[in-house]
Amino acid sequence: MNDKKLLRTGSIGAVIAAICCFTPALVVLVGFVGLSAIVGWLDYGLFPILFASMGLIAYALYLRSGRKGPSPTPVIVVAVVALSALLFWLEFRYALRISIAATLTVAAYAYYLRACVRRQSGQSADTEETVYDR
Repeated sequence: MNDKKLLRTGSIGAVIAAICCFTPALVVLVGFVGLSAIVGWLDYGLFPILFASMGLIAYALYLRSGRKGPSPTPVIVVAVVALSALLFWLEFRYALRISIAATLTVAAYAYYLRACVRRQSGQSADTEETVYDR
């Protein structure tokens, strides 16, 4: 898959998981279908999906930046597992805060990658100018 498809897939997955986690949309749908017995267990699947989707977004941003820096794959896997385990351990008490922190971390990583790309393109332009000035 290319970076555009990964970014689209991760974004759609994160939005759907967030809507299902933070609104009663999935609870109403599951109750309407007649499976309301599983409502208490939905968060155990939705939050790891949310964090995995955010990890997919971070990896797609890394690919889109031209693979600047070391590969974030191990860090993404550890972060997804650690955040999911932390939520389970805290019994979802701080779910919104942890989810917002994860979203801000992905946004900061995107800003970092953009700065790396700009810095790289700025350095190459400066180097070319100094060569032509001589």
